[in-house]
Amino acid sequence: MVTNKPLESRHDRVPPNQKVTTGFPVLHYGDVPEYTDLATQWSFRIFGLVEQEVTLTYEQIMALPKTQVTNDIHCVTGWSKLDNVWEGIPVEEIVKLVKVKPEAKYVMLHAEFGWTANMPLDDFLRPGNLFAYKHNGQDLTPEHGWPLRFVIPHLYFWKSAKWVRGVEFLEKDKQGFWEKNGYHMYGDPWKEQRFAWD
Repeated sequence: MVTNKPLESRHDRVPPNQKVTTGFPVLHYGDVPEYTDLATQWSFRIFGLVEQEVTLTYEQIMALPKTQVTNDIHCVTGWSKLDNVWEGIPVEEIVKLVKVKPEAKYVMLHAEFGWTANMPLDDFLRPGNLFAYKHNGQDLTPEHGWPLRFVIPHLYFWKSAKWVRGVEFLEKDKQGFWEKNGYHMYGDPWKEQRFAWD
């Protein structure tokens, strides 16, 4: 089990111009996907710069080793939520399923409705990142990304793609959905990298 233990001081845990909330605000663009049968309506694809791409069913991905992590999350809109407990599949278990080519330096997450999120490969691979299906002991709600969302706590929360359906390994960085709409390519909350001009 991996646990990202929070720092002792709340001040040290909250980036500049963020306010702590005990709620869990719902923010997204577009519709919330609906599934009636995950066995036929859902799959997870690992592709791009890999020796051989893999597509997993919901049953197969849920059979992978799981972990629990505790972390803080920070939304670009200005809220932070501390001490979140997530359950899910560690990134390293996903990567074990393919042989990533050495020229791969970036990752693009693919989600429902064409939603995408980009990040450097090294950031994607950081210990503690996971594909989550539970938050604070409860299954994710559809509004928060059920059946699977990515969680990368050291970047602004828009990088933690909801309704994630695949991982693409890339040689060069590309803009994801929000980056095409003016958000920062990296999104470090401690540097307030909210927008492309920051």
